[in-house]
Amino acid sequence: MSYLHLSFYSAFTLSSLGLAFHRTHLISALLCLESMMLSMYVALAMWPIQTQTPASTLLPILMLTFSACEAGTGLALLVASTRTHGSDLLHNFNLLQC
Repeated sequence: MSYLHLSFYSAFTLSSLGLAFHRTHLISALLCLESMMLSMYVALAMWPIQTQTPASTLLPILMLTFSACEAGTGLALLVASTRTHGSDLLHNFNLLQC
């Protein structure tokens, strides 16, 4: 395994561990999701270079588009939840309450 693969795998693993264990604030969960998407984007962008195939740039661009949509939706949810609940703490959100 090359150092490049190790760095991608470790970045994705650390982001997923951060999402699993540090879920006190909504903004920290969103940052972990964004770092997971960023590591996947960099891995997809470097994949044609490593395999020495003709450049397929559609998949990284599509991933970047979905990542931007996810970030916008997450920030909109953050603003809406902060306005209604007063903070972005995840333990304040009761999903069973209407």
